[in-house]
Amino acid sequence: MLAFPSTYTVGITSLGYQVVWATLAQRPDVDVRRLFTDQGDPQHRHCDLFGLSLSWELDGPVLLDLLEQQRIPIWASERGDDDPIVFGGGPVLTANPEPLAPFFDAVLLGDGELLLPAFIDALQECRTAPRAERLRRLAAVPGVYVPSLYAPRYSSDGQLLGVEPIEAGIPGTIEKQTWRGNTLSHSTVITPEAAWPSIHMVEVVRSCPELCRFCLASYLTLPFRTPSLDDGLIPAVEKGLGATQRLGLLGASVTQHPQFGDLLQWLDQDRFESTRVSVSSVRAATVTPELGRILAKRGSKSLTIAIESGSERMREVVNKKLATEEIYAAARYAKEGGLNGLKLYGMAGLPSETEADIEATAELLLQLKKATPGLRLSLGVSTFVPKAHTPFQWQGVRPEAEKRLKLLGKRLKPKGIELRPESYGWSVIQALLSRSDRRLAPVIAAVRGRHEKLGGWKQAYREAETPLPPWEEVIHQNWEAERVLPWEHLNGPLPKATLRKHHDEALT
Repeated sequence: MLAFPSTYTVGITSLGYQVVWATLAQRPDVDVRRLFTDQGDPQHRHCDLFGLSLSWELDGPVLLDLLEQQRIPIWASERGDDDPIVFGGGPVLTANPEPLAPFFDAVLLGDGELLLPAFIDALQECRTAPRAERLRRLAAVPGVYVPSLYAPRYSSDGQLLGVEPIEAGIPGTIEKQTWRGNTLSHSTVITPEAAWPSIHMVEVVRSCPELCRFCLASYLTLPFRTPSLDDGLIPAVEKGLGATQRLGLLGASVTQHPQFGDLLQWLDQDRFESTRVSVSSVRAATVTPELGRILAKRGSKSLTIAIESGSERMREVVNKKLATEEIYAAARYAKEGGLNGLKLYGMAGLPSETEADIEATAELLLQLKKATPGLRLSLGVSTFVPKAHTPFQWQGVRPEAEKRLKLLGKRLKPKGIELRPESYGWSVIQALLSRSDRRLAPVIAAVRGRHEKLGGWKQAYREAETPLPPWEEVIHQNWEAERVLPWEHLNGPLPKATLRKHHDEALT
């Protein structure tokens, strides 16, 4: 059973989920069924494996509802030989699985192209063995983390000292697995019932070469990888366009594919006249009149760029290699190409940010509106949340971000610029889940039924039976360089010392 912690329309739009499902479905020795919060395929008479793809911290508690619905004990320690092996993957679990670790038998760290075949092969070798033996076998697979074979150690004052194997022969650290093949992923399911109806998605790049200091999508997925045009991208696009006329080009920075211009020229052919093409976020400095023209010609209405801040100082702090003039040029080229809108993404509460930096963001949007009349502008803005395996993992959430989100609204909305702020309160809960260790698991279990209310989380944290670190320490405090991090036993692409070096370069 392969589950997704949301509805079918949302889950089936997840390229990661589709790829995992297709990988399993193509194996003759696996019979895979899908499960969403609102529907699912017919159940097996007996389920050996229950998998979950997790892309968003706030979806974590839904796992427990799905397990209970399948009558699977939510705590890994309570499962017996006849219960399924519960495994999970995705960026949230790869970054920091510890808050959810007691609910999983195994966590797959990294890219599924490598991990899934090795994981299934290992299980098939010992499928009739007792549960404990199967778990030990899985722990020997590179990139597979078996939480029950590791235990956290704490000091007398509650500080985490480390997460260590409980017996000999278990690796002390687990390495994230990185797919380095020539092809990336593309849709295996195209349906009008998806949140993006009837779209064929093609992954153009994986990771991002920019290395913005807060960015999980860049740091966690290094190195930056690009499939070749002729052997990878064009065959993937052609395959999908046999079934639909809607194409989505995905990646953290799709226009930085070295052959993206060639791909655009290929899509400019007359035979794609009825094809609608959309792209995910593009790097502002790579926007050209040609990009705007071809996307408008292929049905796109707007372009999306991440600016992080209107302040050049802040962009330097976060390593956003972007000049103000390049933002103006992106807006100008989008309009000249025939696009109607420009969507910008920014942040509030970044480390070292001042109110003047937020004012600079508002001023930039106001000046953009004057410089490109008729171009519809919108600003999506979120609160900075520290993420594991990034240089800013030591920085806390800044309470002043809440006021600064309101300041942006006050400056922009009266001028006709759409502001789409993410909830500050939910950013706080996101930080709780991204920064905690295993002590949070009972809170996640206790908050079920009220996890969609902010007050439910705070109440569950206050009422926890086991001692927890102070709320302020987990969410808002800047951590010392020497602090043992909850994910320290899980090796990402860059060592802790390198991340700290990037942190210090940004903030000193």
